[in-house]
Amino acid sequence: MFLSISKVKSVVAALVMPAALTAFSASASGDGQWQGGEHVYQKVCGHCHETNGEIGPVLAGRELPPAYISIIVRQGFRAMPAFPASFIDDVSLQQVGEYIQQLPAPAQE
Repeated sequence: MFLSISKVKSVVAALVMPAALTAFSASASGDGQWQGGEHVYQKVCGHCHETNGEIGPVLAGRELPPAYISIIVRQGFRAMPAFPASFIDDVSLQQVGEYIQQLPAPAQE
């Protein structure tokens, strides 16, 4: 019995994200421990979105509006869990949205 690639990705994301949430719970209090959008992206988003699409879709170079990113982060989407304001405060979420929007497209290999 084999699992499809999308099911494997979902299982991996379901296993990785709770660990990431736990690992960064100290930063979840909105106490200003996030050091800007790049910091949030590197510590949270990049675990899934910097995998060349292996886990989460590539966000760089898509010029996604910060408001769209905020909605997806707060509500979750497919295998991506929702991240509450107690984990990423609204200011940091806005900053990571702006950071993602300006990321250049990854270089073609």
